[in-house]
Amino acid sequence: MTERSDTERSGREIVRDGAEKIKGVFSTQSVSRVGTGTTQRRTIQKTYWSSEEQEDGTVVVQPLNRNYVPSGPKRNLSRDEFLTKFNPEPEFYLSTVYPAIKEMDEAVVRGEKHRERGAAYSAEFEFKRATAIDEENVRANFGLGLTYLDRGDQVKANDIFERIVSLEAAFEAEHKHLFNDFGINMRKNKMYEQALQYYLRAENLVEDDEHLFHNIARCFYEKGDVEGCRKYLRKSLEVNPDLKESRMFWAFLKSEGHVPDGDDPPGAGVRRGGGGQAAGGESSVGETPVSAGSGSANGASANAPAGSGGNEPGGQGAKPAKPAAPIKLEID
Repeated sequence: MTERSDTERSGREIVRDGAEKIKGVFSTQSVSRVGTGTTQRRTIQKTYWSSEEQEDGTVVVQPLNRNYVPSGPKRNLSRDEFLTKFNPEPEFYLSTVYPAIKEMDEAVVRGEKHRERGAAYSAEFEFKRATAIDEENVRANFGLGLTYLDRGDQVKANDIFERIVSLEAAFEAEHKHLFNDFGINMRKNKMYEQALQYYLRAENLVEDDEHLFHNIARCFYEKGDVEGCRKYLRKSLEVNPDLKESRMFWAFLKSEGHVPDGDDPPGAGVRRGGGGQAAGGESSVGETPVSAGSGSANGASANAPAGSGGNEPGGQGAKPAKPAAPIKLEID
């Protein structure tokens, strides 16, 4: 008996054998010969993989590292190729892989709890325990970087930044809140160049996101690059003309003489409802109050646009009208 399912992604029909989807630890073997003549011998190398079948019928495999946790680049294989080359290792998973993953995940959770209550050195200890098991663990690296930023240790934070920016998994949707926290904290620590590099890296990996473009504009503004700021603020408004913070930021740039007359993108004008351009370069929209703590960034002009820096995690922000992108970033 066969089981048939239509996949929306590929548009083709997948015929399966009725078994459950593939998921677990599997192994492959490779044979090589070492030495020559009478000293030649054959060696067998076994590699372990974490494997999971996708909706389209392909199987994603990721190697286990020397500590037996999934780490490193992922590959997509056809189901037929996978079943031909890979062998299941259920006992190895239970005896070796699961305990290692459990130890790492528990260290990350402990680290996050320590950081939440302000115990920075205890948090650092736990996050380092996790990265000792898997140097590329996204949550542990974000946690460690945020801990250093909390302490104002820019040197160590920069080391973690260099690691995170090379991890493609760090920019996936499941880590969007950690991603956002890290970018905000780098900017607050005046690491403007790193924050900009970080956000520009994200731009290459996600669909058009008005929030991300707004954050990039904010970084350019902090660096004193008005042209770059204007460029990305325009992109934010082109994606979502109704994004309040970007409209307010644009109105501020105009009030400072940074935008030529008639150069407005769609929806850039402040929508008045008793509000408008406020004195001192601050903007207000209708009767909407500006959150406490928003406005000029650390080290920026006192005339920075009120509200343009709001929407940090836990705050309130304008919701985009368009469907959510794969990774949706809050405005920092």
